[in-house]
Amino acid sequence: MGPKLNEQLCYALYSTSRAITQAYKPLLKPLNLTYPQYVVMMALWGEEAVKISTVAEITGITNATLSPLLKRLEANGYIERQYIKSDERQKLLVLTSSGKVLAKKAIKASEAALCATGLDSKDVKKMMDLCEKIKLNL
Repeated sequence: MGPKLNEQLCYALYSTSRAITQAYKPLLKPLNLTYPQYVVMMALWGEEAVKISTVAEITGITNATLSPLLKRLEANGYIERQYIKSDERQKLLVLTSSGKVLAKKAIKASEAALCATGLDSKDVKKMMDLCEKIKLNL
């Protein structure tokens, strides 16, 4: 007999991740964002300009997935892609004024999702530390 699903850490993390993503869905809908788009926007908020390659690295989203996602964010008026003058093969992502305003609205979505988990700030910190430890070890 093989491993039992409910005894596997990998499945616990996978199913929890899916549950969190589903919890965000109705919270992000009024912002006209999907969860992967929200992840990209979080990587951009607070930055003047970020290379596309840096966003891919930070978020772990592949270029094949990132490209159409960025097109939708640009079509929604949240970001602009600009060439880097010193290297025209690379592009920067820059928030538009709508993208910057969206950051303030997204705070409420983030707070509501966190509240839905039932975790306090101490539990959240511990969970994030454990997840980071797993990533580093793998």
